[in-house]
Amino acid sequence: MSRSPNWGELPALVLTNLFQHLSYHDRLQVSSVCWHWRSVLFQPRFFKDIHFDVARENNKKNSFLLQSLAHIVSEARISFDSCNLYDVELTTEIMYKLSKSCCLVSLSLRPKYATLVTPGRFCSEEEWNYIYKLFVEPIKILLGRQNPPLKELDLGCSEILSLHAADFLNSCPRPQFLKQLGFASVKQDPSHYALSSIEPNLFEKCNGLQYLSLDYDILCDDFLQTLQLLPLKRLIIHVHGLDEEHPGVSEGAWASFRAKNPQTELHLTLVCAYEAVDILHSHILRPSMPLSHLKVLFCERINCDALEYLSRYYKETLKSMIWVDSMRIQEYRNIMEMVLRTEQDPLVMMAWRCKKLEEIVIHGYVLDPHNLVGISRLRGKDLKVLEVSRIDLSMPSVMINPFIEEISTQLGQNWVPLDAKTLPPALGFYPVSDDVRDQYILRYIRNGVAA
Repeated sequence: MSRSPNWGELPALVLTNLFQHLSYHDRLQVSSVCWHWRSVLFQPRFFKDIHFDVARENNKKNSFLLQSLAHIVSEARISFDSCNLYDVELTTEIMYKLSKSCCLVSLSLRPKYATLVTPGRFCSEEEWNYIYKLFVEPIKILLGRQNPPLKELDLGCSEILSLHAADFLNSCPRPQFLKQLGFASVKQDPSHYALSSIEPNLFEKCNGLQYLSLDYDILCDDFLQTLQLLPLKRLIIHVHGLDEEHPGVSEGAWASFRAKNPQTELHLTLVCAYEAVDILHSHILRPSMPLSHLKVLFCERINCDALEYLSRYYKETLKSMIWVDSMRIQEYRNIMEMVLRTEQDPLVMMAWRCKKLEEIVIHGYVLDPHNLVGISRLRGKDLKVLEVSRIDLSMPSVMINPFIEEISTQLGQNWVPLDAKTLPPALGFYPVSDDVRDQYILRYIRNGVAA
């Protein structure tokens, strides 16, 4: 009589070959078969990265991942509700556990909001000490480890953690192995916030750094001179408020940077920069900037001169232009007002002049369908994304349809303007909380570091 096969006795080599053909989810499923299967399965080749989604309902799953995988994965991402003290403290437990890993080389934080809640009073010494103990210390432990050295650190646009950027760099004994640093932030109050301080010389030994995000507040000619020595592929700058004493960055500094780093793409993002948006073209943009991506998010106005500046000076570099505001406006904002003043639509000029332009996103402003057709004809299928939510409302829908058909034909895709009823809440007509707006902003920008 033949004996039934004992699946728990399959050789490790056979199981290894089998597991190579399974998805991440299926591997977790088969780990419940028996101890032998688990012992073969839980090795770095099968679990390169791990995502902790911190919430009460995920406690059991996260505990299992920590116990079984935290010591073997090389990349970890932690998503958590940064306004929930319980979730914040659970996140800390995960971070301390990960800080003891001998394999981890990449850590990415994904707070849900720009705010990071603490039990102490806002901006107090108690809050500072709490953040230091819960977040800064485990990150410094990871950075201080020499074998293997941490290669990627993304603070998830957390304002308070970005203030510790200098601490993090000072704690890194092997900065030459760093490839990616996400130090840019989203401010809780863009008109009033603490300024981060990072000495340029802290980056001098980061000679392997390829992706870097920073706040504009710390940028100056000397800082850019240091950055031009690095092999940067992407430099991401966030603009919030502009301090009166900020020296700005000169055209000469950008020209030197671009000459030394012709491969670098500059991503410039304005976030609730209510004052900076007015002087974007005169105080921030410079002709020699290697600007490839511009995002202007919730700055409550569109700067006609800045749009004209883009098409005039970034003909060979600009790939994406995103200008987003909500539809809840104080006055009728029609982008055609720019045409009356400048005698040309700057978006059409941008489509004509900027040969690499692949993406145009405009929300919160009324666009002329004739000019949208012009943009689609000029860029054709090279324009991968044309996203708008408001077109000339004075035209009946039956007259709009031919424009939509023509744009679809030119772009080679089924194109329609976004319906106001299906827009994200942050872009709609009704007022929303700052947290809702911040969630939209964070989702939109935080993946740009190594996208």
